[in-house]
Amino acid sequence: MPMYVVGHKIPDSDSICGAIALAYLKNQIDEPAIAARLGELSPETAFILERFGFEAPELKLSYAGEDVYIVDHSELTQAPDDIAEATIVGIVDHHKLGDLTTSTPLECWIRPVGCSNTVIKMMYDFFGVAIPKDIAGIMLCAILSDTVIFKSPTCTTADIRCVEDLAEIAGIEDVQALGMEMFNVKSAVAGTPARDLVMRDFKDFNMNGNLVGIGQLEVVDLAVFDEIKAELEADIAALKEEGERHSVMLLLTDIMKEGSELLVVSDDITIIERAYSIETENGRVWLEGVLSRKKQVVPPLQDSFI
Repeated sequence: MPMYVVGHKIPDSDSICGAIALAYLKNQIDEPAIAARLGELSPETAFILERFGFEAPELKLSYAGEDVYIVDHSELTQAPDDIAEATIVGIVDHHKLGDLTTSTPLECWIRPVGCSNTVIKMMYDFFGVAIPKDIAGIMLCAILSDTVIFKSPTCTTADIRCVEDLAEIAGIEDVQALGMEMFNVKSAVAGTPARDLVMRDFKDFNMNGNLVGIGQLEVVDLAVFDEIKAELEADIAALKEEGERHSVMLLLTDIMKEGSELLVVSDDITIIERAYSIETENGRVWLEGVLSRKKQVVPPLQDSFI
């Protein structure tokens, strides 16, 4: 029976490209695997897959009775709803260790790098498997996305070296130009419903028993949000009530100015303000230098809930 390789709910490029890349690797070492996904593709991910000639992985929401290899997270809130009825055979990730548990031993590749695809590249090297040109292309794009074209504080020398190696395999001469193409796709928000934008890159976290949702939209110019910011604020307020969340935060990240405007609704705004040593005004505040949800947003907020 093949294992399913799947990322998190509301999948991003790392989650989707990682599932494809890891499933290929597993099949090459005689461990049958099928790439899957838990949600629809983002515009950026659709651009990447089309660029390198891939179809979207199978959309599969139920995994009861299946073997599952988790990509790009280890959080119960981000896993399939019936993950407790599946067997987790492995995890590859670059985030903090979450609350997924297993009843049997598992393979686990977790590294403090900027992207899960960087870890998957290490796995290819470990097993001595050559990376096909098209898979190298999507892996490279996932790393560029997660590291914000190397601008993110999560970016490491390992990420940069992996991109260099993958670019050579994929025949990409200008990775910076490719990265900007991707972020220009991300910046095309006109005409998109507010809920679709809020949920484009949204994750729920359990913070000391409190459900906190954090979304992020990365663009090349925050001016694209000027006419829809009020709609986004109304939608995160609605999302908070619908999901019985303690707080919902939306990061509007300007990759050129290297900072984020935070929009927030919360049962206790002082917890958020204490986390970042800030004062919000009408639920808004500029966070200078903040690009990474994983490294700069989640850890201090987690500590603030203790």
